Amino acid sequence: MAPMATPTRRPGRLLYFWDVKGTCKPSEIRMSNPVIVVHYHEAWLKGRNRRFFLRKLSTALRQSLQGIPIDRIEKPGDRFVVSLGDGASQQEAIARVEQVLGIAFYALARTVERNMEAICRAAWEEIEPLSFANFAVRAKRSDKSFPQTSLEVEAAVGRHLLEKICAQGRNVRVRLKDPELTCYVEITSGPALVYARKIPGAGGLPANTAGRMMCLLSGGYDSAVAAYHMMKRGAHLSFAHFYGSGAMPGESSLHVASGLARQLVPYQFHAKLYRIPFEPIQREIVRYAPENYRVLLYRRMMLRIAEVLAKRDRALALVTGDSLGQVASQTLRNLVAVDAASRMVVFRPLIGTDKIEIMATAQKIGTYDISSEPFHDCCPVFLPRMPALYASAEDLDEAESGLDIPGLITLGLRSATLEQFHCSGREIKSEISHPGKFSGKKSIATA
Repeated sequence: MAPMATPTRRPGRLLYFWDVKGTCKPSEIRMSNPVIVVHYHEAWLKGRNRRFFLRKLSTALRQSLQGIPIDRIEKPGDRFVVSLGDGASQQEAIARVEQVLGIAFYALARTVERNMEAICRAAWEEIEPLSFANFAVRAKRSDKSFPQTSLEVEAAVGRHLLEKICAQGRNVRVRLKDPELTCYVEITSGPALVYARKIPGAGGLPANTAGRMMCLLSGGYDSAVAAYHMMKRGAHLSFAHFYGSGAMPGESSLHVASGLARQLVPYQFHAKLYRIPFEPIQREIVRYAPENYRVLLYRRMMLRIAEVLAKRDRALALVTGDSLGQVASQTLRNLVAVDAASRMVVFRPLIGTDKIEIMATAQKIGTYDISSEPFHDCCPVFLPRMPALYASAEDLDEAESGLDIPGLITLGLRSATLEQFHCSGREIKSEISHPGKFSGKKSIATA
């Protein structure tokens, strides 16, 4: 039995239509061909900038659907309509649209001829396999030449559906307010559209609309979820991952970081993952700095190196997965003291989020299992017995006084490797290179 449709209120209903003006004639649209109707999220609030956001959303739809036969993607009014071509997998197309940021809802709709018999038949085919106790029909007649009004269409389709349901002996009634299931009928100057199952989209803003950021990506749950939240706000992220050699062969966190980047890249289509070996830098910190400040000094060095990489990528801010008070290094005073090492703004989208919420989002976006794999996290290496809880920027500056900060930045940059990811449809390609030129004097001076 198919899942029950979600309740829908009439004032907020989604009604879609196919715009045939200037792009195609009614005869060019093959009846019964499925279309995906897409209602976007926040872009309609953008006023004079709306075209920019909708252009980005259209591009994201096309990129996500690459490899699937698509006849056309059009934007009739305040929604997109994707016409699937011959041989297109509906399930695959829906799975692709699910990851497109900026979409509030989408639905697979039936296109039928503009007569009541065809509309009633399509409506019954649409709702018959669904389980529900009450239903309503909502119609919108954008083409006023259609002989029946919207209310007449609703009454005729509703009566037909109720007769078919009663003939099956099902105990279902009509409910106009807050129905369990709503069957939508849209009368356009082309075909009529009929659908009953709306699917929630990813929400947020279209990809690559808010500028570039550099995310410090660990192998854990938090940083990947933080990256996803910033992607939903339109940011394009590159990633910096600091790794240790591992206590046992194969325990390095590189495979986890690569897997996380691969899982996230479909949301923005391409990404860079900078991989920086961190153990040599940690050994220098352990050698010259007080024990209780070690983890905080690790994090300051990570910010400095990530800032250099961010500036080379023309990124404007850093992103971390910190959650206030979650561990000793994430107390308010410690976060402020660590941030003082970087002149670049640090965003923490999870700062007020608890671990349960973070892990739930990780499961939703598919990063939970990747982060659950065993790996060697570099931060607990040489972990102090009593880490500082309330450090100040001045405390950490003094603790670093014996360190060669520019030299350690150079050490990290010279040993970094770069993995680049490119997503086309469902295919994700990656390539690894050794940049080797991240340590120039100009870069160090900006850190």
